[in-house]
Amino acid sequence: MSVFNESVPLEEPLFILENGETYRNPTEVKMSQIVLPCHATHCNELSAGQLLKWMDTTACLAAERHAGCPCITASVDDIHFEQTISVGQVVNIQAKVNRAFNSSMEVGILVSCEDLFSGKQWRICKAFATFVARRTDSGKVQLKQIIPKTQEEQLEYSIAAERRRMRLIHAEIMKDLLSSGTILNEYSDCQECKDAVPAEKTRVESVELILPPHANHQGNTFGGQIMAWMENVATIAASMEVGVCAEAYQSGKPLRHINSAFLNFVVLDGGQPRSLPRIKPEPMDGIRRYREANARKKIRLDRKYIVSCKQTEVPLSVPWDPSNQVYLSYNNVSALKVLAAKRNWVLNSEQNKVSLYTLEEDNFLLFKAEMTVNVSAEQVFFLLSDLRRRHEWDNHYHDPYVIALRSVTLPTHPSTEHYTRSEVLCAGFTIWEESDCITKISYYNQATPGILPYIATDIAGLSSSFHDIFTVCSKFLEENREGASVTNL
Repeated sequence: MSVFNESVPLEEPLFILENGETYRNPTEVKMSQIVLPCHATHCNELSAGQLLKWMDTTACLAAERHAGCPCITASVDDIHFEQTISVGQVVNIQAKVNRAFNSSMEVGILVSCEDLFSGKQWRICKAFATFVARRTDSGKVQLKQIIPKTQEEQLEYSIAAERRRMRLIHAEIMKDLLSSGTILNEYSDCQECKDAVPAEKTRVESVELILPPHANHQGNTFGGQIMAWMENVATIAASMEVGVCAEAYQSGKPLRHINSAFLNFVVLDGGQPRSLPRIKPEPMDGIRRYREANARKKIRLDRKYIVSCKQTEVPLSVPWDPSNQVYLSYNNVSALKVLAAKRNWVLNSEQNKVSLYTLEEDNFLLFKAEMTVNVSAEQVFFLLSDLRRRHEWDNHYHDPYVIALRSVTLPTHPSTEHYTRSEVLCAGFTIWEESDCITKISYYNQATPGILPYIATDIAGLSSSFHDIFTVCSKFLEENREGASVTNL
């Protein structure tokens, strides 16, 4: 059953340029498709494989519009389909390049659905794909940089680098998880389960002949078509997680690995998810795949719990462990970018060249302290990022070695009965270089109302505690600018 949600903005508001013209991202590509019976499964719902084909086509066109040359799909991040799409409804797909690196670029994809009879729209998913410009006879293609114009473009541009870092470190996280005792214990528990289904009984293989309709404009098999075939095979083998490997061979030539994907299915019984029998892995590679599946499950939960969740759905303080610190880092940076992009801050007071702004939003108290110092941006970053020295200017931090810029929970520090912990979703600095030696610093803090007593008197103008802290911070920066070695960053 589909749940309509009209409160979710499906498109960015219009952005008017200085000359009065309406701005449109030059890389943006939109596709609309009406779902026909030939696109649907036996349940009269749009096949996930068909949707992946449309998404890949739209994203590839956006990438090639920016690159000016043929591009290929390198990878696709986790995709979570929030709703199903029925026959007769319209799928709207919007794709645009968020950021270009050297020869690769990140493309953001937004999929929504529209009911033509009711006029209602709702979001299906948001995805990020990486495309690579194909080499030419002269070598690698050097992509031109994206220049973000709107607030949303600036936000996506800035955190695209964090998402790229998460992709690059994925293999290292998997390695750490596979060596942990938790994943090993999962396998031991499965071996003792009497009702486990042998994994070899779930194996499905499919051979597809590549025909002209399966090729793209470059003469190669269309990436979206490969994903659709993989989804079809995975559906047949359906279980909690299905691993799919695509290989290609040509007469007289060796076998080539094309793609690997991992799909998760939910089996519904009366509209509710039902439990599935455990899988007993095959020896050797089967055991490795089983453990890797459990590790990926842990990673997916971290991503959903930390990166993708709505703020009102889960506690702010997230359990910390080494395997999820990269997602906490990503969440901190993206949340800080969101705070910095807000425009409706209210100036409460200004003392000693320190301005204090506040904003109340969705049961959160947001406040911003802003000042300008006669120190270069690089030196400011070096001094403020050295958390061991924060106690020199901020009297709220008594222990210079234990500090969190986002609330996390640690088993070594459980909650105490007689104390109420206030939680901070995000706190941090943005540093803007206004000239060679002049830097504007903004400190942001997003917290629950429990933090209000610590700043309420400043907001009301009855004290100047926070002003004093940042006045001392300004002096700290200017007094230590000569000793700040930027080479240590």
